[in-house]
Amino acid sequence: MIEQRVIPAAGGVGLRLRRGERLRIIDPQGGQSGDLVAFSQDGRERLSNGRTFDYGGKIYVSTGDMLWSDRSHPMLTILDDQVGRHDFLYSACSAEMYRIQYGVTGDHANCNDNLSAALRELGIDPEPLPTPLNVFMRVDVAADGRLVFAPPQSRAGDAIVLRAEMDLAIALSSCPASTCNDGAPPMPLAFEILVD
Repeated sequence: MIEQRVIPAAGGVGLRLRRGERLRIIDPQGGQSGDLVAFSQDGRERLSNGRTFDYGGKIYVSTGDMLWSDRSHPMLTILDDQVGRHDFLYSACSAEMYRIQYGVTGDHANCNDNLSAALRELGIDPEPLPTPLNVFMRVDVAADGRLVFAPPQSRAGDAIVLRAEMDLAIALSSCPASTCNDGAPPMPLAFEILVD
């Protein structure tokens, strides 16, 4: 039996994947975006949006696409995707982002802190945190190059499945930013580790 674990609304979790294992990330209620970062098991390689752009030649990723490390090694392959596109266009939301863009003072749940804390629990130094894979988030590029948030297209139960191409430390966050979630309060995500 496959154990499904919950990523709390506006929270994060860390996990380890062995090469060949598959990670299934699920949006149980629909309309919730999340962030994923990956490091090699020893922490020396990080998921790279730039290398993934370079080698894939596109800004949106889906089934069949490979995600690359900053040392040009394959890290993850997307095996199945019920939503159709994900991206690396926005960095993880942070306390500074909320202050600069929205004038929020004081503490605010954010993906940067969630991902960093989850990686530290795995014994990985997160600094500097790479740009995450934004799962289920919908960002369009306008004709003038502006990035525009659109409502996430994931429906209840939709999932993305990624295969580890090396032993990995992974951090996941259920994004608390309402701009990413069509103005809705954050909801949980879930995940399963699939082993043949």
